[in-house]
Amino acid sequence: MEEFNKNQIVTKDDTVTSMMVGRQAQEVQAAIIVAKRFPRDENESYKRIMRSCARIGLAEQAEYTYPKGDKKVAGPSIRLAESIAQSWGNIDYGIIELENEKGSSEMLAYCWDLETNTRVTKVFTVKHWRDTKGGGYALKDSRDVYETTANFGARRVRACILGVIPGDVIEGAVKECRKTIKGDNKTPIEDRIKVMLNTFEKEHRVTTAMVEEYLGCNVKSISENELIRMKGVHQSITDGMSAPRDYFNFGDAPAVDAPPVVDAFKKAPEAAAVPETKATVIDEDSVLRAKLIKAYPGEESWQTDARIKEIKEARP
Repeated sequence: MEEFNKNQIVTKDDTVTSMMVGRQAQEVQAAIIVAKRFPRDENESYKRIMRSCARIGLAEQAEYTYPKGDKKVAGPSIRLAESIAQSWGNIDYGIIELENEKGSSEMLAYCWDLETNTRVTKVFTVKHWRDTKGGGYALKDSRDVYETTANFGARRVRACILGVIPGDVIEGAVKECRKTIKGDNKTPIEDRIKVMLNTFEKEHRVTTAMVEEYLGCNVKSISENELIRMKGVHQSITDGMSAPRDYFNFGDAPAVDAPPVVDAFKKAPEAAAVPETKATVIDEDSVLRAKLIKAYPGEESWQTDARIKEIKEARP
């Protein structure tokens, strides 16, 4: 009788894992073969990047800026890095959650040039926690956890992409975006200043006086370069690289703990039942936003956006 060997037992989970690993290895090999067979034309890739940077929508989101000590840090934004990688070609990048337990996620961000086999990876841990001026709180809702890990992961992916793409290509893209913004003179600068001030007021609760104090000049004296600077500040806050208080003086306004983005009906039930008026049809989001800002003073704009989405999805 053949002796029983426990090492010969292969479980179903082991089989599935082996199949997944094998399939992934085949996909990687296929991607490398295709990249070698159809190498990028760097001149054509560079032209595609410049064409992308000529779009005003991308150019306005191309840079971020945030204060660090007595200096200001600026650089290409996540959106610009992704656009460059897409136009450069034969690039694989992304975020992978390696482990999720004990209130934290171990993440892997990577960017891989399939032609040159240049690969930059960053392994980091994201705690399921949101800091506030009042001390912070643990994240329980799966959507909040996903948004937090994705936010931290996007920054690492940006760093990985910038580590793979040649530096002169990145610098050229940034210069082209600045040129695009300065060349967009169809709209008078006075109107663009008004749009900028309105954006900061609605999305970040930053008043005109705060902007004037930050720039050190009257809003009527704002130049093109200062408009670009303010767009960088807006993009930095939107990407989660910094907070409004890092730039603007909110005085002695008390910090408000931001509650989790769940059960928006408990505190603002009237927001869930906006009457079907002409204003609702034209700009329903503005009506909901006004009510939620009143119900949740001091809350960040992204949380208000999440509540609006939650209210709409919960309607029959």
